Amino acid sequence: MEDDAPVIYGLEFQARALTPQTAETDAIRFLVGTQSLKYDNQIHIIDFDDENNMINKNVLLHQVGEIWHISTSPADGGVLATCYNKPSDSKVLTCATVWRMPKELEPGSHESPDDSSSTAHTLELLCHLDNTAHGSMACVTWEPTGDGKKVISLADNHILLWDLQESSSQAVLASSASLEGKGQLKFTSGRWSPHHTGTQVATANDTTIRGWDTRSMSQIYCIENAHGQLVRDLDFNPNRQYYLASCGDDCKVKFWDTRNVTEPVKTLEEHSHWVWNVRYNHSHDQLVLTGSSDSRVILSNMVSISSEPFGHLVDDDDLSDQEERRPEEKSQEPPQDSVIATYEEHEDSVYAVDWSSADPWLFASLSYDGRLVINRVPRALKYHILL
Repeated sequence: MEDDAPVIYGLEFQARALTPQTAETDAIRFLVGTQSLKYDNQIHIIDFDDENNMINKNVLLHQVGEIWHISTSPADGGVLATCYNKPSDSKVLTCATVWRMPKELEPGSHESPDDSSSTAHTLELLCHLDNTAHGSMACVTWEPTGDGKKVISLADNHILLWDLQESSSQAVLASSASLEGKGQLKFTSGRWSPHHTGTQVATANDTTIRGWDTRSMSQIYCIENAHGQLVRDLDFNPNRQYYLASCGDDCKVKFWDTRNVTEPVKTLEEHSHWVWNVRYNHSHDQLVLTGSSDSRVILSNMVSISSEPFGHLVDDDDLSDQEERRPEEKSQEPPQDSVIATYEEHEDSVYAVDWSSADPWLFASLSYDGRLVINRVPRALKYHILL
């Protein structure tokens, strides 16, 4: 079998929520949440067996409602959070809950689940992130380098910082802030920066991107009209602390330097419909993945704004000192950004793309019809980056 061939898995349910396993793990694992109005919803744990190019799956029952967002604890492989629809008097509220999967399904567990593929397992409820006062939850994001005890949730126009206490059985609201003013003040997404000792979060609402300091819950920067239409997703460059990517309903992907937000540093216009997701590769930040309602997944090589624009690490401060560049670099043409590959294995809107946290060359994409595709970075490019 060709090494770069995609592996396709059908969930048999509609789905839009995808996350990689983020806690320290050697296993390549993704979690997918379903959206069914007719049947009990499920979380599919997808373990990818790299050597045999095969998928092993386990199913967790999620009977409380259809899943809109899923995220995993960076510190505990068995803990995850979901945002899901819960019908309540006449209106539907999106709630957020922290769960634990059964011991035998935790990554690296050597207990083998009883014929796991056919039986569904139950989730243990750890705690609810109480949103009765705040409205519908858009997402839950964990402090990336933390001990799994701090999460931020976005509910309507509120940004809420929670402390998970007593082995995550209790969520205490530590602090919060709200969007004030006119217009559509509902958060659509947020990301916690891996830099600045975990004190910065970026959020999107309508066409605006904002940065927040989690210590004071005050705004650090604001990019108004970042996109011509709704901003769908954000991601931080893992190696360059001020660089942030965004995407939205104007079909564009934009890259920002949060120190100077008047103009994007770069704009990509490769998709022909809304862009739902943008993700930086955790190890090689020139690799950027996007998924769109045009049913395509695009892998781009944004080398010119990466941490290694000349094939070796360059400090952010070095880049501004053009004069002091090494002589051989002055003569070098700056590298060209390009689309590496366009993946067309989906036939429906691609609502989620993400990189594996265990294998930097592997990524998954999920379309609304429940098709999960696992792909690899083309080998030629991988060797080009490594050598």
